[in-house]
Amino acid sequence: MKPIKETLTLARFAKFFLTTVAAPLALAAPALAQQAPAPQSAPAEAAPAESAPVAKEMTPDQIAAFNQAVTDFTAGQSAQQTGDNAGAVAKYDTAIPAIRTAVEVDPTKIDNVNFLANALYADAAAYGALGQMDKVIALYGESLPHWRKVVEAKPTDVASRNILAGILIQLGNQKLAASDTNGADPYYQEALPLARLSVTEQPADAVSKNILLSALIGASQTSMEEGLRDEVITMGKAMTADGTIDASNKPSIAAITGASAG
Repeated sequence: MKPIKETLTLARFAKFFLTTVAAPLALAAPALAQQAPAPQSAPAEAAPAESAPVAKEMTPDQIAAFNQAVTDFTAGQSAQQTGDNAGAVAKYDTAIPAIRTAVEVDPTKIDNVNFLANALYADAAAYGALGQMDKVIALYGESLPHWRKVVEAKPTDVASRNILAGILIQLGNQKLAASDTNGADPYYQEALPLARLSVTEQPADAVSKNILLSALIGASQTSMEEGLRDEVITMGKAMTADGTIDASNKPSIAAITGASAG
């Protein structure tokens, strides 16, 4: 297997991040949380000997903080949409702790898990636009288990699946940029089936195709699996010809096709 003759520099990693992270968020801010009514006590004689554990509820203070987080997140989105990324990170960083708490209180509430995943993703996008890639990687790492839960709970949600695949590719790219091929490969291997499924479901969607191409490019540099390099060349040439290839993928395709031609 010939390596692609191109180094994944930090600058290209940042460019790839800014291209792929531009995908729309998978949800808008949720409705405000409401104070749950106090549970009524059951008659003593009706209580079972082994009662199931009662689901935890947020305290009034936690609910108030969560509701403020919804407001802050929405303000962060507005700032980000106008190009005010510094203002966006300020709002997102303020909102995220209360959203984390809501997920810690009840990790089974998938809407809150989805909200946290999106808040971390949006925060990463804003930090990426500011060039603070260390923040991006940290936020991606924190968001990863939450995106996995979202995709598991919503297997037909293509937007969430593509975001998860994109995050995995970014984390793989970060490892690859540091020449850690063993550390990078599991991320690409997890991203590949997600990206393949999206392309199978939406074969004409350029976003899904570029995510798959990016995963293939990465995996072709970290895996000994037969056929990956040929798949990269075939797909890359086709997407270059029809104009659907992203600028972030063009250098790698140019490098690998040039190497194969020689």
